[in-house]
Amino acid sequence: MSLPASTFEISNDRAYNLMDVEEIQKTLGRSRASIYRYANTDPSKGLLNLPYDPTRLNPELRQSDRDPLLFHPTEVSRFARDVLKIKQVTIQVQETAQNETNRLLKEILQELRSLNQAIRSNKTQE
Repeated sequence: MSLPASTFEISNDRAYNLMDVEEIQKTLGRSRASIYRYANTDPSKGLLNLPYDPTRLNPELRQSDRDPLLFHPTEVSRFARDVLKIKQVTIQVQETAQNETNRLLKEILQELRSLNQAIRSNKTQE
């Protein structure tokens, strides 16, 4: 299987700059199944966080087996460079694009904070 190009731009607009399997699949031009095959996991034994393996794609630590596999962009570039032998890997982190959902969530968070502050001030007045 040949790679689509020798340079990959790893862009991510998620909080904490983590990449999911679909983003890695698009970035590296590999199938979803091959990304899972490369990932340092062992679902048959039910182990969540295996020791670091330099020959595998190592995910971030997970608390539950229901948590999605997330990978740090530098780990993805290390894997592409060292294991897949891609000559040049570029990581480009982009800021999150403001969309309606994010805006609404920020408004909800602000409202919850103001309610929390009001509750605290009422408790101190009693």
